[in-house]
Amino acid sequence: MSSSKKTIFVLLILIGAFLNGYGQKADTAFLKHQLDSIILDGIDSMAYPGAQVLIKIGGITVYHQTYGHHTYEGSYPVKKDDIYDFASITKVTTGLPILMKLYGEGRFDLDTPLKDVFGEFKKSNMSKLTFRDMLAHRAGLTPYLVFWRDMLDEDGRRKKNTFSFGYSIDYPIKITDNLFLHKDYKKKMYKSIKKSEVDDAGQYRYSGLLFLLLPDLLEPLIGDDFESFLYENFYVPMGLTTLTYNPRKRFPPERIIPTEYDDFFRYKQIRGTVHDEAAAMLNGLSCNAGLFGAAEDLANLFQMYLNGGTLYGRKYIDEKAVLEFTRYQFPQEDNHRGLGFDKPLLEYDETKSYVARDASKASFGHSGFTGTFVWADPEYDMVFVFLSNRVYPTRENRKLYSMGIRAKIHQAVYQAIDKN
Repeated sequence: MSSSKKTIFVLLILIGAFLNGYGQKADTAFLKHQLDSIILDGIDSMAYPGAQVLIKIGGITVYHQTYGHHTYEGSYPVKKDDIYDFASITKVTTGLPILMKLYGEGRFDLDTPLKDVFGEFKKSNMSKLTFRDMLAHRAGLTPYLVFWRDMLDEDGRRKKNTFSFGYSIDYPIKITDNLFLHKDYKKKMYKSIKKSEVDDAGQYRYSGLLFLLLPDLLEPLIGDDFESFLYENFYVPMGLTTLTYNPRKRFPPERIIPTEYDDFFRYKQIRGTVHDEAAAMLNGLSCNAGLFGAAEDLANLFQMYLNGGTLYGRKYIDEKAVLEFTRYQFPQEDNHRGLGFDKPLLEYDETKSYVARDASKASFGHSGFTGTFVWADPEYDMVFVFLSNRVYPTRENRKLYSMGIRAKIHQAVYQAIDKN
């Protein structure tokens, strides 16, 4: 699409923003009609109780609309600054920008095997796997380990000495308000990862195991506490005030979107603690899941990627690192992944893709299990964010997938651009 067409589209939307209260309902009639129809149909079909969409073009927020409520009971309407559990979007918003920064500074080699960086895994099944292969999900790693099942005995009760009903030095990891995990349980998790099955490299196989290790793996490389480094080098200088782990420490519960009612591990409604059980066992601090935030801040982080590593005139990541991480790594193997980032399928298949048919091959992003989706397209200078809590009240609800809602919404944006 020509730059002039993009400019016309942006101007039309900005005029709409002015006429409708500076962005409250800012968009052409076609786009608003399309998005309203798709998203409200999802609410009516109980694919999710509420959602929101944010679109940035040329670095400007041209559309940001909320729909529905936090729950089906309708107590709280969705607001633009609500805090969501990003789920697997955490992969591309926490450890990955740090790896990109290190790579851009010449301090990290993507083709280094794990054993040369993380000594604790020298004798593991993963020791010889390279970061490039693991980040591109073609290293043969086991997709996921269900750690919480190992905490239960044969009768389904929590094992003794694993949990405590009160905080102490030995039980400092908060699972719920009255359930705490032993301080050494992470060692057992790492032991399970070390022993996990590794298939031959070369076949696409999505896995989150590396991302569970990244906080501990990165600390010797950055010479700092992982969480502090992330905030001080990215979120704080960018002004991304809502991006955080363990949001209940910073935000009132009514501002945080609830996720699933956990009836097998925590036995409570999850709101403000990470939905993913493994991340919860790591005190909420993981690169596989655990980051929370609002739509505008997520969009601005991706705007930094879209800008080649800069935001508001400040450089955070070298452009060569952004280009390397966001390109197809192994297309000859029919692998559509970048490094950490997802990308459009090499051959579009509407039954398998949650991305718009018209998304360019240069585009990249990620989705999240809880019902989240973020995508950047350099050819359209566009960032797209869709946030929902499709796992409320249960993860068994798969209508977001079966109805193809994310791809339909995403495609509607491209259609609106092309109409102008």
